[in-house]
Amino acid sequence: MSLGLRLAITAAGAVAVAIGIASGVMYFSVQRSLIQETDAVLADRAAQVRPVAPRVVVGPPPTRTDIPGAKLDVLMQFVDGEGRILRGPMAEIDALPVDQATADVAAGRAPAFFTDVTAGGTRYRVLTVPLQEDLALQVARPLTEVDAILQQLTLTVLGVLVAGVVLAAAVGGLVARASLTPLDRLTRTIEELTRTRDLTRRVESGGHDELGRLAGSFNSLLAALDTSLRSQRQLVADASHELRTPITSVRTNLELLQRGMLEPDERERVLGDVVSELARLSHLVAELIDLAREEEGPPAPAVDVRLDEVARAAVGIAAAEWPGVELSLTAEPTWVKGDPDRIERAIRNLLDNAAKWSPPGGEIEVAVRAGEVAVRDHGPGVSEADAPHVFDRFWRAPNARRMPGSGLGLSIVREVARSHGGTVGVERAEGGGALFRLRFPATAGGLAPAAS
Repeated sequence: MSLGLRLAITAAGAVAVAIGIASGVMYFSVQRSLIQETDAVLADRAAQVRPVAPRVVVGPPPTRTDIPGAKLDVLMQFVDGEGRILRGPMAEIDALPVDQATADVAAGRAPAFFTDVTAGGTRYRVLTVPLQEDLALQVARPLTEVDAILQQLTLTVLGVLVAGVVLAAAVGGLVARASLTPLDRLTRTIEELTRTRDLTRRVESGGHDELGRLAGSFNSLLAALDTSLRSQRQLVADASHELRTPITSVRTNLELLQRGMLEPDERERVLGDVVSELARLSHLVAELIDLAREEEGPPAPAVDVRLDEVARAAVGIAAAEWPGVELSLTAEPTWVKGDPDRIERAIRNLLDNAAKWSPPGGEIEVAVRAGEVAVRDHGPGVSEADAPHVFDRFWRAPNARRMPGSGLGLSIVREVARSHGGTVGVERAEGGGALFRLRFPATAGGLAPAAS
């Protein structure tokens, strides 16, 4: 069963229930009103007969004109305490049914009451009231007119119910079709995407309602998937290009060694090139793995991290790896949320980049405060044309082609910052050199005193 059909059936069912409840309330209200009107007429007739009751019972058989209230629409009879009928109803029927309850009223053992009886094939509304000792009056009125009105009302209600259900189903179907058109369009688009895998297609939003928001969210998802797929393809292409050079060099050198026609000094040089290229290849693969891990997002849950202590550890490692430069650290206690190992890796990459561009004996200044790590070198700096690209994967400045590196270090820094809700940027430092700023959202722990 389609969603549109279910909506139409639901609308029809809801209307049927509403009409049914309203009709039931109206039916019983009309029925009660008609019965109350009949009861009022019977009570009035009984009140008119009460004064002449003794004469009617003991005298000669009366005519209708002799009894006040004996109208054509009312039947009457008198019953004693033993249930015997003293005077009949003066109508086309012989007598109204008499039961023990009627005899109890005549004997004074029960109060007056109303009841429905059937006599001569006709339903009657009967009022039984006590008149005097051992005598009760029964006043009856046919319910034929009441039953006819209720029957006509029932037919009318059923007609309204059927018409309402049909109309509700038709309107529900039209509304469902109009409302589900964006959903149907979205479904067709998804089916087309599944078949063609064309992530450039988009769904028409069609408004700002729930379905429009769903279409907008789906378009955002498609855009994100398209960007991710393009990024993956670009990564594979760039990685293939970067891996091809060291692999080709290693293979060429190994082929030279396999021929065995090299002099000892040339053999040592070729072996050195092989070792160097393998180291470069290992470094590139390690950074590709790190970059892939960073793009997966931060681990959960994140922990409180003393950013100044992490930076101090990274500076210590960089000082050992780059003995030709001086590193200085100025740090204030500051706390952030995240993974301390990944944050340390990002800071080390910034330090490695600064050391690569620093002149021999140059100084690298590191400052940590309020969730920010600033790394400043005294190298040539970053040009305005290169600044937008320094964090792109495998991008290297024209004057860095002959320098060691894979072009992934700063990309990893950007991914670490992004996954921790932070940012990273570069600017020209006053007096020359480049200044990188790695920022993380500082937590309330940043107000805590530094550990002794």
